[in-house]
Amino acid sequence: MTIEAAPLLEVKNLSKTYAGRGAFLRSLMGRAGPPLRAVDQVSLEIRPREIVSLVGESGSGKTTLGRAILRLVEPSDGEIRFRGLDVRALSQKRLRATRRDMQMVFQDPYSSLNPRMTVRATLEEALRVHRMRPADQIARRVDELLEIVGLNPAHAGRLPRDFSGGQRQRIGIARALSVEPAFIVADEPVSAVDVSVQAQIMNLLLDLRDRFDLTMLFIAHDLSVVRYVSDRVAVMYLGRIVEYAKQADIFARPRHPYTQGLLRAAPRADPLHRSTTVAIAGEPPSALNPPSGCHFHTRCPIATDLCRQTRPLLAAAASEHLVACHHADHAVANWGASAAANP
Repeated sequence: MTIEAAPLLEVKNLSKTYAGRGAFLRSLMGRAGPPLRAVDQVSLEIRPREIVSLVGESGSGKTTLGRAILRLVEPSDGEIRFRGLDVRALSQKRLRATRRDMQMVFQDPYSSLNPRMTVRATLEEALRVHRMRPADQIARRVDELLEIVGLNPAHAGRLPRDFSGGQRQRIGIARALSVEPAFIVADEPVSAVDVSVQAQIMNLLLDLRDRFDLTMLFIAHDLSVVRYVSDRVAVMYLGRIVEYAKQADIFARPRHPYTQGLLRAAPRADPLHRSTTVAIAGEPPSALNPPSGCHFHTRCPIATDLCRQTRPLLAAAASEHLVACHHADHAVANWGASAAANP
């Protein structure tokens, strides 16, 4: 697929910091506690009609980054530009208008829907608030939206509890589509549905991208899902992007040890070819007390004193392949040896 060169979304040095646990009590005693830096100087670009997947372990900051981009949570620092517009500088009134173009599909399709509102009422509310259609056309538009996402309009009078998880996720997608956005953040949209339904939801998202020229940030932790839907992949660890490249390059030639670990951890379809290599050693450190230098050095098999002392910057290691690793060349060599040992 041909991707236009100019980015639709530009994020530069975006950060989101929260007060740590017990911050209020410490403030009363005049003590300053460690902050929780959920997103730490993240930069990325997403081009029109592109699906960029954001992957990483739980707690890496993926959802916070997606919400900060839409200003569902206010960033602490950094820059967000959408179609060249400075999103952080917008007034609440202008932000509401801009949000028509920037929507979110939430991870839990049940908690994100009002359990007391029928599907029709949910979709009609979005259409009316944003004045998407004249009043006499709203009912017909609701039927169209349900058909677009593969649901029967005859069931629009039902409540969310009357639908399966996959169907509820389709309702959430229909709600996002109702305001005709250009950009969607899909926050782990298949993690709460059965495996048998995941492929249907992914196919739907791909179809919608092609049909409506949508651009997406697809948040996930399952690399098999990412491989299926992505144009590019950004790998996140403890609030930082550690690798960002085309999908094919991430899977064929990962340059960061953390990305390599995620790929090793992905289930393999063939039980006769099981990897004998440990995927990622240890547990992720606390975001309240992250390691110095490269955050990954406490779990990295090739870490050196340089890694422990100096933060690696996200820089070009090859054409359109960015990596934040002091020893990316060494990591690539290790990956090649591992791939040869575990074909």
